[in-house]
Amino acid sequence: ADDSSGYESESAGAERGGAAAAGGGRGRQRRARTAFTSEQVCRLEKTFQRQKYLGATERRKLAAALQLSEIQIKTWFQNRRMKLKRQI
Repeated sequence: ADDSSGYESESAGAERGGAAAAGGGRGRQRRARTAFTSEQVCRLEKTFQRQKYLGATERRKLAAALQLSEIQIKTWFQNRRMKLKRQI
């Protein structure tokens, strides 16, 4: 996997059962799934209980504190809001 871009190399995708082929084989590779630690999830959930949406500054601070990228934080919050919407 290429750490700088966050995308798997073609050989890494092929070794795992054709992850590259699942996306049509062309274009960008799928990003590897993030495995959040229980501490990260706990902090994310606590933050989500206080506020459902984060501004850029809040997202940047949380990402730095949890050692995650801002995109990972943004995506987690989007997914969590969708989960809440399904539960309601």
